[in-house]
Amino acid sequence: MASGKDRTVAGVQLPATRADATAQFDQFVTENRFTIAVVFPLVGAVTLLASAEGLLPDPLAFNPYFVLFGTFVMRLPLVAGVFPLVDRRAGLALVALTLYSYGIELVGVRTGWPYGEFTYGVDLGPMLLGEVPFGLPVFFFPLVLNAYLLVLLLLGHRAASTAVRLLATLATVMLVDLVLDPGAVAIGFWTYEAPQFYGVPWQNYAGWLLSGSVAVLLFDLGFDRAGLRRRLRDCPFMLDDLVSFVLLWGGINLFYANWVPVGLAALLGAGLLWTDRFDFDLSETRVGRAVWR
Repeated sequence: MASGKDRTVAGVQLPATRADATAQFDQFVTENRFTIAVVFPLVGAVTLLASAEGLLPDPLAFNPYFVLFGTFVMRLPLVAGVFPLVDRRAGLALVALTLYSYGIELVGVRTGWPYGEFTYGVDLGPMLLGEVPFGLPVFFFPLVLNAYLLVLLLLGHRAASTAVRLLATLATVMLVDLVLDPGAVAIGFWTYEAPQFYGVPWQNYAGWLLSGSVAVLLFDLGFDRAGLRRRLRDCPFMLDDLVSFVLLWGGINLFYANWVPVGLAALLGAGLLWTDRFDFDLSETRVGRAVWR
């Protein structure tokens, strides 16, 4: 253990301040950017498809800890991006959204409202009260926050209007779910009793309007928008999690010929291209340095 001014543990220098921690976190993500944003979602898509098609044996098929680990790694750019902005207000917003997300999911599992009757088809890790995935915030929060950040970039000064900003973010959240849910149903993550749009009932999207509205409002109230804009300007990898989402779920939908979700994933990708978020310097990453040194 470190003592006094010695902040080294197992040969790793621990940050002395939050600014130091931010700098180290940023450096780690930058150096591993290609692996996190491209390799992990592509490997994830292949392993999930192999699991769904019965090509992987137990315990590898839909291994919940592999799923959670892979998801957490792909979230790292977003976590690093917002890390220096999480103050008391943002922390309270995140706590409130965590409680809400667990509560509304529990209601949904037990009653079928607001998402429609559904059941989980695979193990997604430890379950809260035996019914709701404990890792739900890891799955849900980034979908909304990525949409919020993308809207800030795409709308520019027009995002200063609260109504425009919130409505545009909610529309983007719905776009994200129109990609996610058909792909998740196709590989058996969950199933609905009344399949309509690629196995997903329209009621599910009405439920997402409710949950998405609450989440968007809490993020908007909790985070400093000027601070988010500065981090977006200074932190080029901040939307890499959305890059991973497009590659992972766009690829899964493509495999199953879910053409509308594929087109919507391409639309999200076009938005990222418009903001130059697909364009990053490989020479800054460990992979790039290994190839070009």
